Formats: sequence, C-alpha cells, structure tokens
Amino acid sequence: MRPQKCTSETAQTMQDVRYEIDRLDVALVRLIAERQSFMEAAARIKSDRTKVLDRDRIEDVVTKIVKEAEAAGLSPAIAEPVWRKMIERCIAYEFTSFDQSNA
Repeated sequence: MRPQKCTSETAQTMQDVRYEIDRLDVALVRLIAERQSFMEAAARIKSDRTKVLDRDRIEDVVTKIVKEAEAAGLSPAIAEPVWRKMIERCIAYEFTSFDQSNA
C-alpha cells in the first residue's frame, strides 16, 4: 500500500520515509541522466581531448554547489564529496564519449 504523500516533517512511519526517498531517488536519476547528456554534448563540441579536464571549471562548479547547498539546507559535508565524485565520473564519461566520437 502506498503511503500518503508527506514531507520530512509530516512523515509518521519508516514506510513513509522510504517511499519518499525512493520517489526522490527516481527524480535524481532523471536529473543526473539529463546532466550526463550534456557531457555527451561537451564531448561533441570540444575540439581537443585535452579540453575535457578543466580543473578551474571543477572548482567553480564545486564552489557554486557548496554555496547552493548551504542556502538550501544541505550539508556541505554531503554536497561537496557527492559532486566531486559525480564530476569525476562525468569527466571519465566525457573522455569515453570524446574518444568514441573522434575515432
């Protein structure tokens, strides 16, 4: 049985909590898939493989994310390592996409 829609403040049972976490996970997967599609676009647009890894851009993104996390009430201790890992994996994906589109 599906629990009633609730918030973190109104959740009454672990079933409520788990249902909402699962719902949010699906939304996150869709957003990350959309983000990944832009890695494919970047691989297509960049003219040189050496441009795939941009350390200044990584730090710019992380700085923005930490600031946004703090404003949204998300612990930077969660946000920063999650984004760094996602960026790391996205760069690896972009290298693969670049290599495939330039083979």
